[in-house]
Amino acid sequence: MKVLLFGEYNRAQWNIKKGLEKLGHEAIVVSMRDGFKKVDVDIEIKDPYTNFTFKKLRALIIKLFGYDISAKSIKHQIKSKKQDLSGFDIVQFINEAPFDFTREDQKKIFDWLKNWNKSLFLLSCGLDYPSVAYAYNKKFRYSILTPYFENKGAKKDFSPALSYITDEHIELHKHIFKNIKGVISNDLDYHLPLIGYDKYLGMIPHAIDTSELKYSEPVIKDKVVIFHGINTYNYYKKGNDIFDDALDLIRDKFKDKAEIIVTRNLPYKEYIKSFDRAHILLDQVYAYDQGFNALEAMAKGKVVFTGAEKEWREYYNVEADTIALNALPDASSIASKLKWLIENPDELEKISKNGRKFVEEHHNYIDCAKQYLELWSNAIEDQS
Repeated sequence: MKVLLFGEYNRAQWNIKKGLEKLGHEAIVVSMRDGFKKVDVDIEIKDPYTNFTFKKLRALIIKLFGYDISAKSIKHQIKSKKQDLSGFDIVQFINEAPFDFTREDQKKIFDWLKNWNKSLFLLSCGLDYPSVAYAYNKKFRYSILTPYFENKGAKKDFSPALSYITDEHIELHKHIFKNIKGVISNDLDYHLPLIGYDKYLGMIPHAIDTSELKYSEPVIKDKVVIFHGINTYNYYKKGNDIFDDALDLIRDKFKDKAEIIVTRNLPYKEYIKSFDRAHILLDQVYAYDQGFNALEAMAKGKVVFTGAEKEWREYYNVEADTIALNALPDASSIASKLKWLIENPDELEKISKNGRKFVEEHHNYIDCAKQYLELWSNAIEDQS
């Protein structure tokens, strides 16, 4: 089977590709490189208008002439690669709108890939209409829009998310769902909003290649090391402000027992190495399940504060705070759990081992690839 994986966040589709290749299939990832993260791709789509000066120029041209030079460039690149992007059995999009320009232009790209290939699928693992609408209507107890409702940060910080519930995007969403064979989620934050959709095929957990992630037992020689890697573009949406407040509550009290490392906007390959010395990693607050970064950190033996809500615990039949630490949007709650780990370092070792085992059992990239093949094949057969 030939598979085109269109769009990338972290290594979500890259690991699916590797799993498919291990099973004897042909797969490529086509994408931009996810901003400063510089993720791996086979065919790179470049936006030449991302630096400060060119962004200003682009905005001015849009304002004066209604013409988007970035959209023009990216559309030209995709059209020029028609031969490389044609003849695939499966195309899986990582997002309903993977580019930062009008939905009308993104619809054209979707339609090109639809016309050049056979069966289209959507992977829900980031912002899209179902998940944003679910959050906006407050069906989650808390979500990435909770800071928006609490007036944290600037309104423009949330405009990318809110763009998914505009009339323009809803029209694109309907067009995509009309033309795809099905949609698949890869964690509970996207699974829950999709329940009830006719074309929802189910959840396949994030695919992780643990062979590239060496496990290190958390040996504490002097201090417990806590790592907080901040993406300033998602500062409030990830709850980094709450983690900062929690760290303030323990910093002075445990200065002899804990070391705190804070980084900002590291490329993916630097980020994954930068927390090697840490025992604890602060990932994100407004989540019910673990995202890609959290799972890779768990595979490396880190005790991760992330989404580990009761829905996740029930889905996998696990006990609270034994595999990952559920990070509630409450600084005192997070500080209390940090205090517990600093004072009970033996718990770090237990949770670390459990986390690695969990990732190996539920997120193996080859097993996940098998599940994609099964869901794709069944959906194609059912609709033929």
